[in-house]
Amino acid sequence: MLTLDPDHHLWLHEVVAAAITNEPVQLSANAVERIQEGYDYLHTKLAENPTAPIYGINTGFGALANVPVAPDDRAALQRNLLMSHACGMGAEVPADIVRLMLILKAQSLCYGHSGVPPQTVQRLVAMVNRGILPIVYQQGSLGASGDLAPLAHLCLPLLGLGQVRFQGVELAAADALHLFGWEPLELQAKEGLALLNGTQFMSAYGAAIVTRARRLAHVADIVAALSLEAFDGRIDPFRAPLHEIRPHEGQQTVAAHLRELLTDSEAIRQPKQYVQDPYSFRCIPQVHGATRDALSYVEGVFSTEINAVTDNPTIFPEEDLIVSGGNFHGQPLALALDFAAIALAELGSISERRTYQLISGQRGLPPFLVSNPGLHSGLMIPQYTAAGIVSQSKQLCTPASVDSIVSSNGQEDHVSMGANAATKAWQVTENVARVLGIELLTAAQALDLRRLRGGAPIAPRLQEILDAFRADVAFLSEDRVLYPDMEAATRFVLMHRLLAVPA
Repeated sequence: MLTLDPDHHLWLHEVVAAAITNEPVQLSANAVERIQEGYDYLHTKLAENPTAPIYGINTGFGALANVPVAPDDRAALQRNLLMSHACGMGAEVPADIVRLMLILKAQSLCYGHSGVPPQTVQRLVAMVNRGILPIVYQQGSLGASGDLAPLAHLCLPLLGLGQVRFQGVELAAADALHLFGWEPLELQAKEGLALLNGTQFMSAYGAAIVTRARRLAHVADIVAALSLEAFDGRIDPFRAPLHEIRPHEGQQTVAAHLRELLTDSEAIRQPKQYVQDPYSFRCIPQVHGATRDALSYVEGVFSTEINAVTDNPTIFPEEDLIVSGGNFHGQPLALALDFAAIALAELGSISERRTYQLISGQRGLPPFLVSNPGLHSGLMIPQYTAAGIVSQSKQLCTPASVDSIVSSNGQEDHVSMGANAATKAWQVTENVARVLGIELLTAAQALDLRRLRGGAPIAPRLQEILDAFRADVAFLSEDRVLYPDMEAATRFVLMHRLLAVPA
């Protein structure tokens, strides 16, 4: 059970795991109390001075902030906000990320700075627990005034509007509510604004990216070690003294990981004909390590963000303050997401180079890793695919965060474009998984060819992984349709227990 509490630090790994495994979620008693205190304070202030302007409560939104809204229209204002801002387009957000958005939105409201009643947050939690997942679209957020369009789609079902997925089936939200005997919520002052102002679209993607990236960085080392064995490479570039004199943390971590993976390898200890290996092998610690260091920074950004209040205006009952500010601006996230995409893309870039080296007919391996090249093309074309994917990742790495487009009649004159950074970075993670899968497929083929030709045994840990892979993907003795093998290799990279990051 994942408990949301304003005094409990929510860890990225626990919240992502909860979203992926459908772990039940609950609000702590402390959270309910804090939410109620914020709600009571706001409504007390409104009762004391009904005409005092408070943005988004008795005023319009954005460029309409100076337009007053009558007390009797406050509820309609919030309902209208959700409906008018549900303008997303494009592909659907993956279900796990939608579930994560719901959890993170509930967590952000737990701090009691948003003025919503407990039942609204409890309904968000109930949707998670019942598996009612709003249909949210990837396009539409500027990543600055909050993720307005995506969060509008996320929260429309509270009103019985919009579409949801339940047990994989698309339903009208009203029908989903009816299944559980739930009445649509009647939003009160500020509720709609609190639901829409926030960075939960960017944050959910970022949390999922960080979690997947951690695995991809780990797997990249393992696959690279298999390729090194297959290429008859040298262990010298991974020796500790070399990395102690250039002590970047990630570089040292990767070098140590490779030494561990290659422990007891007879193949790596064999005399080597070549004095140096190509950079894609020799510089694995420097490249993979730099990615790890970049991802550590990104993880810190999102660890802070998912434990933050990104609403506006924010309510401080103890200080007797209601403050309009800009905590919804996604610039910290946009920069981090662009950085993550660049760092991850490099894992794919160097992986494709190792694949290229393995199929090039060097170091006793046949061209394209097939016994009868010419009649058979072997693994020629998977490298083409990897190269195409790597090129796409490079294109996706054009930073979104350096862009800004004025909106809302100039009121919102600088935006982060962090939502675009998020979806681009997510695509890069998928691309890198596929490229690593192709390298794994290639390294496994090369290693089996060496074994068949009497090559020395590889490291036991790597042999265990190779054996598990061969349970899913057979050796290529002659040409066959390869895309199922490539998909299986990608699933192995993303899901197999032997490649899991140690706890």
